[in-house]
Amino acid sequence: MPMVKKVLVANRGEIALRIIRACRELGIQSVAVHSDVDAHALHVRFADEAICIGPADPTHSYLKIPSIIAAAEVTGADAIHPGYGFLAENAEFAEICEQCGLNFIGPKPRHMRDWGSKVEARELAESLGLPLMKGSGVLDTIDDALAAAEKVGYPVMLKASAGGGGRGMKVLRSADELRRAFPQAKREAEMSFKNGDLYCERYVEKPRHIEFQVLCDGRENVWVLGERECSIQRRHQKLIEEAPSAVISTEKRQAMVALIRKAMLETGYVSAGTLEFLLDEKGDLYFMEMNTRIQVEHPVTELVMGVDIVAEQLRIAAGEAVHIPDCALEPRGHALECRINAECPDTDVPWPGLITAYHPPGGAGVRIDEGIYAGWRVPKVYDSLLLKLITYGKDRPEAVNRMRRALGELVIEGIRTNAALHRRIMLDPDFIAAELSTRFMENLRAELKASGERLHVP
Repeated sequence: MPMVKKVLVANRGEIALRIIRACRELGIQSVAVHSDVDAHALHVRFADEAICIGPADPTHSYLKIPSIIAAAEVTGADAIHPGYGFLAENAEFAEICEQCGLNFIGPKPRHMRDWGSKVEARELAESLGLPLMKGSGVLDTIDDALAAAEKVGYPVMLKASAGGGGRGMKVLRSADELRRAFPQAKREAEMSFKNGDLYCERYVEKPRHIEFQVLCDGRENVWVLGERECSIQRRHQKLIEEAPSAVISTEKRQAMVALIRKAMLETGYVSAGTLEFLLDEKGDLYFMEMNTRIQVEHPVTELVMGVDIVAEQLRIAAGEAVHIPDCALEPRGHALECRINAECPDTDVPWPGLITAYHPPGGAGVRIDEGIYAGWRVPKVYDSLLLKLITYGKDRPEAVNRMRRALGELVIEGIRTNAALHRRIMLDPDFIAAELSTRFMENLRAELKASGERLHVP
């Protein structure tokens, strides 16, 4: 593999800036691409070079493969890092990069395809010995769906095979509900993902969402960097992540590390990836999916494991072996991440606009991964994530206390953000006690509605 000298970052916002910083620390040149509305974004300002690739609509800029390839050729980049979202898990894009002599910083296209389809990923996981939730293959007809649901047992989760980011999922508790939902779910999957394949799994009422970070260099070095808990979600999208999970014992972690390491070795996986699991009420883990990219929540793993995952991705792409001390296999301390979004905290409605004032928190154990500044206008056409506020402590209580303090120091004016929601969560008794499930936000919203408590006062 060739040495990496100049990386084009095919993304925007905080993840683009995160990659640019890693490049600079390693002495690698960086190129930022941007749409016309992102011309004054931070990732554009701090990259060594920048080039406009189209208008605000991402289908004509960040998702337009010919424009990104052309930008790499014009600037002389020899590698492309896709970040997360946009083209990050697009196997065709990775193949085109290879065909054009560009080093794609991520897994091989075949791995992206193997794990990209939820149905095929289930089959692969089962063949590798990963624990699997009771479910089905692709459901072609309503009759197939009804037979599969009867075998799995209600309630079931109907899922789009090509879905992601929490989209394409429906909880169904009876055959009548399934009959009504199946045609609509198939149409939605075809419209959203250009793939109408559906399958079903047993639905767990109060699961915890646990995921394991992997890093593989293609030289039979596989590192499983512990687990993250991502149970606090709304509409299946994560809000708060932490590492390690308060309910995963050292013994269970070591057993899962061994199992996942063996699976990654068997598949020959390369670069960073995340295997996601549901933890049921009995404490059993079941494989859900694998994300073949860097995750939004990677900083919490970096803090407790002492590993720069993005820098390691760059080294792997340059053909280097991963060197991580054995002590990194066990987490040290605790880290939390709050996703600060441009949205009304009471309704989750996006709130783009001009940021008139911005003061990031600081002090011991505080990290900010950001893409904003005072005077910058938040576009309405992209994801509402503004920054990730991360805190680290010797244990979970210290990390939570630091997050409370950091959220109190955070100032963003001119737009609404969900910072008040995060402050409320940090005071919740269930959160403090680490009594979590993916139903946490649903229960909190019901509690806020019943009490009349408002998080944003007009």
